[in-house]
Amino acid sequence: MLDRVNSIDDMKKLNTKELEELAEDIRYFLIDTISNTGGHLASNLGVVELTIAIHYVFDSPKDKIIFDVGHQSYVHKILTGRKNQFSTLRQFEGLSGFPKKSESEHDIFETGHSSTSISAALGLVNARDLKGEDFNVISLIGDGALSGGMALEAMNDAGRKKSNLIVILNDNEMSISKNVGSISTSLSRLRTGTTYYSLKKGIETFLGKIPIVGKYTIKFIRKIKESFKLFFVNGGMLFEELGFRYIGPVDGHDIEDLISILERVKDTKVPIVLHVHTKKGKGYKPAEQKPDIFHGVGKYDKETGDLVGGDVVSFSDVFGKKMVEMATRNNNIVAITAGMKSGTGLEAFAEKFPERFFDVGIAEQHGVTLSAGMASGGLIPIFPLYSTFLQRAYDQLVHDVALQNLHVILCVDRAGLVGRDGETHQGVFDSGFLYQIPNLMILTPSDFDDLEKMLEWSVFSGKGPIVIRYPRGSAEKIGTNHSENLLDPKLLRSGDDITLVTYGRLISEVYQAALELDRKGISAGVINLKAIKPLDSDLIRSESSKSKRILFVDETVKYGSVGRILNDLIPNDVDLRILSLPDQFIEHGSVEELTEKYGLDHAGIVEKASKWIGEIRN
Repeated sequence: MLDRVNSIDDMKKLNTKELEELAEDIRYFLIDTISNTGGHLASNLGVVELTIAIHYVFDSPKDKIIFDVGHQSYVHKILTGRKNQFSTLRQFEGLSGFPKKSESEHDIFETGHSSTSISAALGLVNARDLKGEDFNVISLIGDGALSGGMALEAMNDAGRKKSNLIVILNDNEMSISKNVGSISTSLSRLRTGTTYYSLKKGIETFLGKIPIVGKYTIKFIRKIKESFKLFFVNGGMLFEELGFRYIGPVDGHDIEDLISILERVKDTKVPIVLHVHTKKGKGYKPAEQKPDIFHGVGKYDKETGDLVGGDVVSFSDVFGKKMVEMATRNNNIVAITAGMKSGTGLEAFAEKFPERFFDVGIAEQHGVTLSAGMASGGLIPIFPLYSTFLQRAYDQLVHDVALQNLHVILCVDRAGLVGRDGETHQGVFDSGFLYQIPNLMILTPSDFDDLEKMLEWSVFSGKGPIVIRYPRGSAEKIGTNHSENLLDPKLLRSGDDITLVTYGRLISEVYQAALELDRKGISAGVINLKAIKPLDSDLIRSESSKSKRILFVDETVKYGSVGRILNDLIPNDVDLRILSLPDQFIEHGSVEELTEKYGLDHAGIVEKASKWIGEIRN
């Protein structure tokens, strides 16, 4: 059936039975394609019927559909003419894994972080109403994203508006890890209210046994059951109190039912919450059994679900193991996560120390201030989160942590280029926006040994707020740590012509570049910074007094580079140049491809340094 569908118009020509066949075809297509490209599999398998129904009822792009987070937009992309590009999904210069305006007019609003869609949808509603236009606005948001404060702020604002706004709550009981909190518990009560569902099933079973009349009566019952269910499902009070009309929960895998309900609500002149219950990973047993693993997955064997090359130890793994070891020695150590227990390496900690593990859901702002409160109470809070999500808690870090100089340890995972998730997820801003915060220390391990020692020091010797930032995946160890002070810059080799300075993951590229420069007759020194704040410039000043040239290599955006700070600390007769990412959002692609494209690999560093030295010698 998928072969017949190359656009929304093609899909709208199908009957219900054909739409159900299309849903199965799309599932097989996703399982097959993502096994080769990697991507967000489980979330998309869970919204196949729902996405089909939305596009069947509404008229995109006239009607505006916003996908919260955006990782569950694959089916939308297939239905809007991008099926034949799916072999390039998340590949360099290929199809994005998130909504992208440059790809299609149907991608009305770009997303990547959670809890933004209702605010954006309300903005479109306000624009529509002020301009006297006529179209629907739909926000598709998951139950995990609904726990984000921004989503509730938007609902609080939107509920007073007497205008068409449709919020479809995709309730799969998951964000990345299992959902937590009072909202999740409330939704669970709604899902498990059995009176309506039991009665519905019993009536349909009874009527289905009546020849001829039975099946037509079932169709009639389905036409009226949306109203019928409101009498039997006791819930939705939160949404009703916020000014939304609540409908649900409904089966998110029943296309006919979904289409019928969406047809009824599309012209409603008040804000609507349609509560849809779906199964994350539906139709693929490995994803159903391990939805957290298949939330964002690399390549896998589609027959068995086994991951390809999934045994590489990562910084997150090392962090998680060290957390357990330290917590065994100190009862004041607590761990906080914002719905990312698995991604940040805290599963073992949560299992061994459940009373000291706090999952706040998708709520980084709350998580940071919660950590501040715990530190005020004499605990040692350690909060690992991705660099891209730390952006959401900047004010809390400034106002609630740093201002009071509290001993909170933030472990910033996925710092630097992260690869295939693209612009919304690259961790290339944190070193710049963190640097300006008083009292804050920023540590930059370049290998696993560094990370373990820095965690140990931060917990047992450190004072005040400490950030430890480390990249996705693994890293090569370069040199040995002979210094008495763990945080001192490390001189890996001395050079007379140029001094290469960097930190974190890029040290291996810089060191290799220095060796190649040597072979070209250019004597290059290498300094590896272990802490970028405070920045100890003594070693750099000493080495650069010989070379008079510093090339600072930085995996961050141009105007956030630590090299700009260093430039104020070196003598006036030393020339410093910065090799960093440009002043732009960085697209998706593998870390290796992006590192090469922007000249941060060893070849790019050699080219930059050689050209500079060549200018002088000539």
